[in-house]
Amino acid sequence: MDTGRMASPQSSRMASPQSSRMASPQSSRMASPQSSRMASPQSSRMASPQSSRMASPQSSKMASPQSSRMATPQSSRMATPQSSRHSSSVSSSPMSRMHSLQVDSVQRWMEDLRHMTEVECMCVLQAKPIGVEEDTQGELIVATGDHVARNNLQTLLRRALVVSTELGKMFQRLEKGRWQRVHSTAVRANCHVRSLVHEYSTARNTPAEMQKYEKSLLEKCMELTTITERCLHTEDEFFLKSMREAIHEILTDVSDSFSHMIDMALANEIQILIRQIESSDSVYTIGSAISNLLSLTQDGPQLCRIIAKEGAVVALFKICRQDCFSDLYAHALRTVASICCVEEGINQLEKVDGILCLADILTDGNSAEAARAEAAAVVAQITSPHHTSTQHLGSFLESMQDIVTALIKLCESASCGEVFLLASAALANITFFDSMACEILLQLNAIHILLQSCKDRQRVDTPYSKDQVVTILANLSVLEQSSSEVLQEKGIERLLQLLGEKPSSSSPSEGAACERVQQKAAVTLARLSRDPDVAQTAIQLQAVPRLIELCRSPAERNNSDSVLVACLAALRRLAAGCPDSIEAADHQQLIKPRLVDSFLLCSNMEESFV
Repeated sequence: MDTGRMASPQSSRMASPQSSRMASPQSSRMASPQSSRMASPQSSRMASPQSSRMASPQSSKMASPQSSRMATPQSSRMATPQSSRHSSSVSSSPMSRMHSLQVDSVQRWMEDLRHMTEVECMCVLQAKPIGVEEDTQGELIVATGDHVARNNLQTLLRRALVVSTELGKMFQRLEKGRWQRVHSTAVRANCHVRSLVHEYSTARNTPAEMQKYEKSLLEKCMELTTITERCLHTEDEFFLKSMREAIHEILTDVSDSFSHMIDMALANEIQILIRQIESSDSVYTIGSAISNLLSLTQDGPQLCRIIAKEGAVVALFKICRQDCFSDLYAHALRTVASICCVEEGINQLEKVDGILCLADILTDGNSAEAARAEAAAVVAQITSPHHTSTQHLGSFLESMQDIVTALIKLCESASCGEVFLLASAALANITFFDSMACEILLQLNAIHILLQSCKDRQRVDTPYSKDQVVTILANLSVLEQSSSEVLQEKGIERLLQLLGEKPSSSSPSEGAACERVQQKAAVTLARLSRDPDVAQTAIQLQAVPRLIELCRSPAERNNSDSVLVACLAALRRLAAGCPDSIEAADHQQLIKPRLVDSFLLCSNMEESFV
């Protein structure tokens, strides 16, 4: 179920683990160029390598001979023998001969410099970073006290992105046997790693375990630089083939070690934020730390796992249980919802009885609407069909009556579309895993509340909200007693309107939401049409022509096969109750054949543009 910013099968603010840019087959975020959370320059807030102070040779003060005072032979007063008359004739003057020798030596030195600059740069960087001013030293420090600089954590991620990008280039160039580029990339990667380790070690008292990884990583980087340099001085194919395998193995070790080191560095920074949340009495300080955690959760599931492992969920629920921090409830719960996109976050929530805390906030009439909305977001996240484990639902069932009651009331009283979206998405997810929730909703007059909400554009203003409403209706329609309530609330008219849902923009996510609305509206209509009264009402309201149009016109259903199947099923259900409602030609193609044959017939229809 798609909510835009929430957990749902299709799209979510708290999104599915599949969307993770940090996931990796090797379970290492940066173990290979193909599977790196930070392996793509296009990914996330962490800009491209060009955005780093030392991200490329072109951006370093000493990274290129072209950036030196002695930049090129063409720009040097002594480097233009070709343009001088002295180069075409030998003067008999000793001074002239001396000048000619001087120009030749300078010219040769500058030509040699082109091949030596990167090595020289590497040697300098091994000693210390270049160009670090006093006021910018400790770039990676996360400030202590009341202010925690979000940019510092992002800097650490950006610098890691630079390194992983260089390692990814090495893998690619190694496969192509471009040895000169392999070596130059190894030198750059070595420089970046040493600079990052030096600056972070200067800024922090790094744990002993992390220091061990730093030392091992630096040794492997130096080994990588040395072994790639050996490949520049030979053309022996057998030797190069054996070296390629050795370099690939070392490069993989470097990637794994670097990934693990960055994980430990991030965990160290996250621990500092959590300590601030746990130890501070200042609303400002705690709010700033929570903001930084929330920002980090947007960088993917792998980082959410680290945050959950370090105990962030426990610390945030401590805040939500203290009345003095009631102004921070919404902020803290939003962060919890983001962390719970991974199983580790949900497990932490279960350990601290987080569901009971959510139920308390939802049922407390004095709680702010924003806090109740974010509590609904957490409920939607932990009940999302994306999660394969349902162990946490055991304790949820104990509080389900209270939670469902509070959520339907929140839908009824929502002041804006976002609040309605979060509450309805939570209800939609809940109706999937327990039929008791559907029975509770019927007792709470949910059909009336939801259908009335659809008339209010202030609450139901997007296809995403309509998706949640029609999902709930589809699940409620399984119960026989729902038919009479839908008829009473004129729900068939609303379902036919939803069958005509179209996106208002070219957004792919909005188009997908509209497809789901059409599909679920057709499913709901098919289920309700078991009741002859519902079927007769649908036929009178011209449901059949609209369903036929959706079947025959791919453009009307946005070329969606799922909408086609649902519409064929609804047509067949209506035809079973009222055979005369469908014309012979339509009956011959859409009703009489097997469902799969009708599907193939309609899915192969192409509009003529002639």
